[in-house]
Amino acid sequence: MEQKPTRVRIIDAARELMRTAGLARTTTKEIAKAAGCSEAALYKYFASKEELFLTVLNERLPRLGGLLDTLAADPGGRTVEENLTEIARQAALFYEETFPVVASLYAEPQLKRRHEEAMRSYGSGPHKPVEGLAAYLRAEQRHGRIHPDADPVAAASLLLGACVQRSFVWEMSQDRRPPDTLDEFARTVARTLVQGLSR
Repeated sequence: MEQKPTRVRIIDAARELMRTAGLARTTTKEIAKAAGCSEAALYKYFASKEELFLTVLNERLPRLGGLLDTLAADPGGRTVEENLTEIARQAALFYEETFPVVASLYAEPQLKRRHEEAMRSYGSGPHKPVEGLAAYLRAEQRHGRIHPDADPVAAASLLLGACVQRSFVWEMSQDRRPPDTLDEFARTVARTLVQGLSR
């Protein structure tokens, strides 16, 4: 069987280690070892662990950012509720995947600060989905499909906050499972939000 390219192996190893050990506990040395390459080879592709983390977010996790950018540019032929349902679905998947990765940072304030500084230097951060969803909602306002007085940032925060909460709350429950399916959750959250945005 043909071996995957080094860059692909590094990203795959980083995703798995960050998911199982957490971002704070994962080192580039461990990632290189799991990828079957040297740490020097890893640094040929990625300048830092933070850059590698961003690559994992962009290439191995649900494509929330891409979806939001696409919808903000062109809301498309679907209804607002259909678009918000898909956004909620992708966001819930995204946060479900990223929550275990970044949670470990909160135990180490210095590392968390360093990571935040690196994210800002790359123009990234947890505020980006809120900004992207707010941009989509503003586009819908321009098309007259949601109420002109609706607050896009507040609406984006409500939808994405529900997705984050779903990942956090049920991760701590006994069986680690929400009471509803992902599709049911996304439909319900989107429908509820649309009712508020239409008034």
